[in-house]
Amino acid sequence: MRIMAFDYGTKRVGIAVTDPLQIIATALTTVHAKDVIGFVVEYVAKEAVSAFVVGMPRQMDGTDSQAAQHVKGFVRKLQKTFPGIPTITVDERFTSKMASASIAQSGLKKAAKQDKALIDQVSAVIILQSYLQQRDFQS
Repeated sequence: MRIMAFDYGTKRVGIAVTDPLQIIATALTTVHAKDVIGFVVEYVAKEAVSAFVVGMPRQMDGTDSQAAQHVKGFVRKLQKTFPGIPTITVDERFTSKMASASIAQSGLKKAAKQDKALIDQVSAVIILQSYLQQRDFQS
């Protein structure tokens, strides 16, 4: 069963998934925020998903950022639509900066480095990787 992760934004949502063994996190796609639940319904119909991981935006002091309200609304929609799949939130501070840095180091052309959809996908991968590392560390 796969784990699906989200970098939720009010315009775009970056989505990443693990392989069925939950070892490797891979960018899946970026979808418009209004289409994300429909996309997930279709994906879950084809692939077994054991958990959702959602990046929760926090400020430097650890308190919720302004964007956290939107993310909490998305989490509630996930929980309501998929009551049998647990939804876990993880701190996503710095993921966009880390995503931009990893894209910059990848040698992609400048246009790709500025591709916000790509940054959202890579952010979702980083969120998922951090969750997998925390989970593996705790077990």
